[in-house]
Amino acid sequence: MSGSAISAGSTALFEEAARVAPDEAEARAALVLTLRGRGIGDRAVLSAIERVPRRLFLAARYHRLAYDDAQLPIECGQVVSAPSRVALIAQALQIKPDHAVLEIGTGSGYQAAVLGHLAGRVETIDRYRSLSALAAQRLAALKLNTVTVHHADGLAGLKSRAPFDRIILTGSVTEIPEVLYTQLAPAGMIIAPVGPPGSPQVLTRIRRTETADVADPLGQVRSVGLTRGVAEIL
Repeated sequence: MSGSAISAGSTALFEEAARVAPDEAEARAALVLTLRGRGIGDRAVLSAIERVPRRLFLAARYHRLAYDDAQLPIECGQVVSAPSRVALIAQALQIKPDHAVLEIGTGSGYQAAVLGHLAGRVETIDRYRSLSALAAQRLAALKLNTVTVHHADGLAGLKSRAPFDRIILTGSVTEIPEVLYTQLAPAGMIIAPVGPPGSPQVLTRIRRTETADVADPLGQVRSVGLTRGVAEIL
């Protein structure tokens, strides 16, 4: 995982934590049923959600809530998205096994793990070094070799690995940076919460067509705002 140092000891601990107990398997299956009831019908997306141990991406005090369909706090004052939000985004983007995906805002790494079961290549960026390092360890424990974590300014994109078939912004922006459009493949899609931080935003999907980029509103959300640059601490 480039951009993040991985300790063999910590990775071993994460590998131990990733083992699935029977009651956890039942909780994952119940979560899938919940998502079906909320309009998620894409089988590949539901399978990816069921395969990812969300508990691994949370502090111990939140493990009992791991398979609730809820947003939860993580390190650096950030949050992990609710599974229904992750599933909605993945379903709306129609991700295929040969797609290259750029995720801006790694956070805990949970969404990147789900994407790693859907796409051929996932590049995920976070401005916080501690978040990118933890995410890299968790993904290594899951042996998700399709995902690479980068510590960088996500709003600048990742030109060296472009073009991308899909680009996902996990936090809100008042407008999608122009540089991301330059890194989008023909017939690609971008999805982002668009609007001011602290207020409801519109989850917006941009579809690139032969004649224009078309915006589709997918509903209102509340997201932490994305910030330019790399964090000097954390």
